[in-house]
Amino acid sequence: MGCELTKLASSSNGSNSKTNNMPSLDACGPPPVDSRLPLTAKQKYTMVASWKGISRAMETTGITMFIKLFEEHADLLNMFTKFKELKTKEQQATSEELQEHANKVMNTLDEGIRGLDDLDTFFEFIHQVGASHRRIPGFKQEYFWRIEEPFLSAVSTTLGDRYTQNVEGIYKLTIKFIIETLVAGYEASANNNVDNTTTSSSTPATKLPDEPNRAS
Repeated sequence: MGCELTKLASSSNGSNSKTNNMPSLDACGPPPVDSRLPLTAKQKYTMVASWKGISRAMETTGITMFIKLFEEHADLLNMFTKFKELKTKEQQATSEELQEHANKVMNTLDEGIRGLDDLDTFFEFIHQVGASHRRIPGFKQEYFWRIEEPFLSAVSTTLGDRYTQNVEGIYKLTIKFIIETLVAGYEASANNNVDNTTTSSSTPATKLPDEPNRAS
């Protein structure tokens, strides 16, 4: 609506525009973005548009990502009881268990990227995902960062020529933002557990009333 009003104003003042030295208004500038998002409005638009290409190939992108992850960090295989015996790329590429897990991770990333328009919801969701990793035996905070390069490599493979230098830079900013948010959720859950433990230990136990004397 604002753009149309600006166009009408420009049209009605057309005869004066030749003699008017005032700079013209930018009729249709991009809407402002949340200051917490490390992307400009144009970058966010490019990210969401590019992600549509990934969303049409979620499973293959996810499998490619995990194959790359285990290639670079073979020790992480031991954390997955369902497919820790998959030692070769061929075994990993055809594993239904790995496909299922890859889909779950990609769906999490998909929901996060689609939620960049509403950062309050984005933070709540990604924080919860980060906190849920507290329940994984042996999981360490730094493991979140190990997915960064495999993710970028898988996206590059899926997009092909569409993965330009500009698009690559935007994906790097986005995955870093997501991982930082996962880490924040993971750390916050530890602090919450400490607070709950402290509160429980500092609360005095309720004293039961003395039992009445019973006749022998």
